[in-house]
Amino acid sequence: MPITSLEEAITGAVEKVTPSVVSVSTVKIFHDYVFRPLPVEGMGSGLIISKDGYIVTNYHVVGRSRKIQVLLHDGRRFDAAYVGGDPSYDVALLKIDADNLKAATLGDSDKLRVGQIAIVIGNPLGFMLGGPTVTVGVISALKRKIKTDIGYVEELIQTDAPINPGNSGGPILNTDGEVIGISTAIIPYAQGIGFAISINVVKNVLEQLIKYGRVVKPWLGIYGVSIMPQLSEYYGLPVSSGVLVVDVAPGSPAEEAGIMRGDIIVSIDGTALSGIEELKSIIERRKPGRTVSLRVISYYGARDVSVTLAEPE
Repeated sequence: MPITSLEEAITGAVEKVTPSVVSVSTVKIFHDYVFRPLPVEGMGSGLIISKDGYIVTNYHVVGRSRKIQVLLHDGRRFDAAYVGGDPSYDVALLKIDADNLKAATLGDSDKLRVGQIAIVIGNPLGFMLGGPTVTVGVISALKRKIKTDIGYVEELIQTDAPINPGNSGGPILNTDGEVIGISTAIIPYAQGIGFAISINVVKNVLEQLIKYGRVVKPWLGIYGVSIMPQLSEYYGLPVSSGVLVVDVAPGSPAEEAGIMRGDIIVSIDGTALSGIEELKSIIERRKPGRTVSLRVISYYGARDVSVTLAEPE
């Protein structure tokens, strides 16, 4: 049977990225009920993002590890240094002392469409199976949010491509061999539901980790709720979507800009807001010191407010 163009694209993408996929092994220290230290080994996947040894993986794979080792596709093993990470994004950055590595090409997750092919590469059993495992599915949904032990992880790609334990930190590709996400979670009691961190979110986090060693998060300083049609109708609000400000943090950029309790934020930098989650997502893509324009509606009418975002103290 002749190979089809789709099969050719998938095999080409896998061949292109597989040399950039690594196995990550860790040792973490836990304590038993009498506080005796117990070393526990863990395993996940990672992705080479630069030829001089930077590797991205999940925070939950390597966070708080006493020892991290990386096994390359060619069999070489390295001790890895933990550069930094952020549990709220579930992204971490490692560095190994190597050069001339094969770095993967990072794509643009803002261009993704539901239904397009998703290719998952990872190491569910390390290299016990002889190399990375490949699974294929489609993008089932975009901009998903799930609750984890440390809070909510947002801007996730949902896919039905099988993601097994140990795949965490490995790439999800499109058929051009571009990385569109980093595998992060599976739902153990459901079939065909896995999640990946959008690569544009990953790129933003990596840029800050390389520059600062940590993620610098911008702060607006409001507590708000999403306005739904039912809420709007019940309270007689002038809009059916947006963010209702229920409180403003003292000394925050929002307070300094004159935003008050009861104001309604309907857009940011010209983008209409569906609710508080979208506002948070857009703010997180900005940097401290960036000035944003908010369209605000209050009892006194509509006004445009310029707010300079800050880093939380």
